[in-house]
Amino acid sequence: MTEALSLAATSFSDIFKSSFLENVASVSVLDMAVALALSFAIGLFIFFVYKKTFSGVMYSSSFGVTLVALTMITALVILAVTSNVVLSLGMVGALSIVRFRAAIKEPLEIAFLFWSIAVGIVLAAGMIPLAVIGSIIIGLVLIIFVNRKSHFNPYIVVINCENHESESAAVEFLRKQTSKCVIKGKIARAGNIEINAEIRMKDDNTDFINILSDMKGIGSAVLVSYNGEYMG
Repeated sequence: MTEALSLAATSFSDIFKSSFLENVASVSVLDMAVALALSFAIGLFIFFVYKKTFSGVMYSSSFGVTLVALTMITALVILAVTSNVVLSLGMVGALSIVRFRAAIKEPLEIAFLFWSIAVGIVLAAGMIPLAVIGSIIIGLVLIIFVNRKSHFNPYIVVINCENHESESAAVEFLRKQTSKCVIKGKIARAGNIEINAEIRMKDDNTDFINILSDMKGIGSAVLVSYNGEYMG
């Protein structure tokens, strides 16, 4: 009986050692500190670029904080995976059952999410120059291309006209005041014609809309930013 208890205690001790204690020192404290510190710093840089390039309607500060946290969490997970092959298989199985239902408001937000995940993976893999230099280049590219002058972006003008003569005058006026004017839609009713035109402005001045709305036979003129999803 005593020998059986002794063998059971020895077996339990061996199992406990192999499954837990041996993994405590698998990742050094220095590696963890460096990876988390760098992921936090680059995550803040991604947050700054997101805030600088945001062009949507409602800015979400929580999404920016999520980018920082996602970078650090990814680095933490990859550190654990690279230190233990068995753990990596278990991690793949655990993550495969996770489903994310958060709605993405802007297509550009997907790029920021993948950016944060990629930086966390690269940092945890020890490729620090790639993560730092790559993030700087990506950030500069986003700032340059997203923050271009607003008048280069397309706009939609919605015009309510009384008759064909006022419609022709409004379209002719738009073509003179803008660098590009394309009719996207037209709705004709009794005593009213509605025109939807896509335009590219010559500069930031929008006073031509005021002049257009005051023209004879024009009921109203509305200028809205065009994001590619407008249906006339």
